[in-house]
Amino acid sequence: MAHNGEPLVDIARVQLTYEGGTLAVERLDMQVEQGEFVALVGPSGCGKSSLMKLVSGLVAPSSGQVRVAGRIVAGPLKIVGMAFQNPTLLPWRTTRDNLLLPLEIVQPYRSRFRSERRAYRADADALLASVGLAGFEDRFPWQLSGGMQQRASLCRALIHKPSLLLLDEPFGALDAFTREELWDILQDIWMERRFTTILVTHDLREAVYLADRVVVMSSRPGRVVAEHAVDLPRPRRLETTFDPHFVEVVRELREHIRIERDPIPAGTAA
Repeated sequence: MAHNGEPLVDIARVQLTYEGGTLAVERLDMQVEQGEFVALVGPSGCGKSSLMKLVSGLVAPSSGQVRVAGRIVAGPLKIVGMAFQNPTLLPWRTTRDNLLLPLEIVQPYRSRFRSERRAYRADADALLASVGLAGFEDRFPWQLSGGMQQRASLCRALIHKPSLLLLDEPFGALDAFTREELWDILQDIWMERRFTTILVTHDLREAVYLADRVVVMSSRPGRVVAEHAVDLPRPRRLETTFDPHFVEVVRELREHIRIERDPIPAGTAA
């Protein structure tokens, strides 16, 4: 948890250069408050996923500083839950056992896993029920649809009650109807638990639907070039996407990204 009014996530003057010389982000500054839901959008290759790796401690910045909960990030963080476009469920484990995996690995849960296993199983089953997967606890991943697998992946990211949830294109491979259904599921869980969330997405409607604030990143090397507060009431529902303010924010975000991809104004000769 953040202390003394500090943001939970504080990225200051960060540059990241990968081996081989690829400059992924530079002059990157961003803060995320405790309990805030932030979406990251931008052109492909703008460093959104690199930012997630920096925040989670999977990579270290070449320069600058990343702080989470008031501490400099120096390695993988226990307070983080992560979900990706590919659910990455282990095929030989049941849905419930896939959820329990983080509790077998992450302290302090690991040291008391045997003694608390019954309680952990109950937590896993309750979490699965909250996303509509009651009755599928003992199914294997290959017995679940893509949408069901992604629900299970989201539950696995939340099972250890993380303070920070990182979502990297979690619904990108799903059909439109399933994706919109999962927007509501994620929103409802977030409203109940209020964990800090950073979502990477290419879907501007998804960003505006879910986030308190949408951050636009530049073309590589990535840096923050714009931010939009989304002051629409919650819970948001599909009819919200027709609200004039919703439509206008999506339009403004699309224009920011168009400029980043093609900085020459429309109608101007190169």
